[in-house]
Amino acid sequence: MTRVVIIDDEQPAREIVKLFLYGSPDFEVVAQCKNGFEGVKAISEHKPDLIFLDIQMPKIDGFEMLELIEDPPAVIFCTAYDEYAIKAFEHKAVDYLLKPFTKERFKEALIKLKYPVTQQDSTELTELYHQDIERIAVKTGDKIDIIPLNQVDYLESQDDYVEIHSKGKKYLKQQTMKYYESVLNPDQFVRTHRRFIVNIKEISGLEKYGKESYVAILKNNDSISVSASGYTKLKGVLHL
Repeated sequence: MTRVVIIDDEQPAREIVKLFLYGSPDFEVVAQCKNGFEGVKAISEHKPDLIFLDIQMPKIDGFEMLELIEDPPAVIFCTAYDEYAIKAFEHKAVDYLLKPFTKERFKEALIKLKYPVTQQDSTELTELYHQDIERIAVKTGDKIDIIPLNQVDYLESQDDYVEIHSKGKKYLKQQTMKYYESVLNPDQFVRTHRRFIVNIKEISGLEKYGKESYVAILKNNDSISVSASGYTKLKGVLHL
């Protein structure tokens, strides 16, 4: 039995998915949610095998919700927007259903659940994708913080986590520096060192440190390492 959670802020959309699943003995709808916060809670409680997920929702969107789940289930996106398709497959989506979809198209998505996209196909899609994010969602216990990028001072690698420094506060996110380097706007955030990505608007000065390295002094008086390659990137962005 495939346990299903439906997450969509529009009740008619949730009902359509439930209707299309009706009569399929292999699927059981264990919860319906109207926003991402409810979705995180329902996934934690019910441990579903599959979620049908909208993207544009109040509070946090579908992608941000997925980032808050340590081991997300299989996902079929259901949305009225076609521009997020490649990003959806970056999140290992089973399928991407554009509203309004037919029952036949819905059944095709269920078939793909049994025969998922290959790793090669997924890689080819993600290599084509790049879209800057606008905020970072962090889950700490039962609390969820939404951090706008203009409030991020810098990011620091901490083993399997990234520590986000924001206006005197620190948040741990289970993510990689490579991921943030790929999704943050390179005109605003620069990878200065293997350990650091900095918001260039927070830099107040650069100081020489050693033969081929520098230290960036931030407005909050923190200092971060700048490698030779990081300095080259900063010179290009800051037009030094």
